[in-house]
Amino acid sequence: MKKISFEGFMKGVFMLCATTSILAIILICYFIFSGGVPFILEYGLKEFLLGTSWRPSNTPPAFGILPMIFGSLVMTLVAVVLGVPIGVLTATYLAKFCDKRLYKILKPCINLMAGIPSIVYGFFALVVIVPLMKDVFGGTGMNIITASILLAIMILPTIIGLSESSIKSVPNSYYEGSIGLGASHERAVMTVVLPAAKSGIISSIILGVGRAIGETMAVILVAGNQPRIPNSLTKGVRTLTTNIVLEMAYAADAHREALIATAVVLFVFILLINAIFLIVKRRTLN
Repeated sequence: MKKISFEGFMKGVFMLCATTSILAIILICYFIFSGGVPFILEYGLKEFLLGTSWRPSNTPPAFGILPMIFGSLVMTLVAVVLGVPIGVLTATYLAKFCDKRLYKILKPCINLMAGIPSIVYGFFALVVIVPLMKDVFGGTGMNIITASILLAIMILPTIIGLSESSIKSVPNSYYEGSIGLGASHERAVMTVVLPAAKSGIISSIILGVGRAIGETMAVILVAGNQPRIPNSLTKGVRTLTTNIVLEMAYAADAHREALIATAVVLFVFILLINAIFLIVKRRTLN
């Protein structure tokens, strides 16, 4: 009877935790959408999303966020192009090729990368990557390429950790069967094990994209923060997240509502990106 009573109590605790998590998500959605959607409807969806001018202090003010949307998408895309191949190949090396003694050194280092604060990454880029980009491309060195390289570095721990776990979870019989049919070690890993682990690898990419598009503090230091559509990757840009952080402290009235509406757009973008990846994941598994 005591065991049954304890199990019932723990079920209640688990249910309370799950309900709390769901309630928190509902409250966050309510706050964001109730504060941002009315402004979008009043200002105009087309003008807000496709407007190229962000001048909240003008009379009349302009709240076009297309430059910030462009900046977020381009930086995330470049970061994924740079980071995903490195992350997946590193995970493959750790799971199937790395010496055990070297693994004991590399794995803690990668785990440590995941715990480094974003602002520290930003200072690293400001001291190391920005001067390098300045010497190569000229200008201030604070541009899309610099920020994208930084984001690619920041998403590596997420992609490496999840991809490695997924690769290791593939049954060893897959690898042994491939070797038994005459495949080399490298061919067996790349053509049999990796495709079998694609579900976890895609999940790691989804989380990496979410980390890249939602990153703020590090990007503020190196992206240039210019609310305009750049004509090259060597120009500065402002993202949706940095736009909110830079101006929310002194924003009021319509300006504050516009920033909350920007958060609505960012939230919807993340939902759409996750939905697209999930659809792709399901189709690749079928």
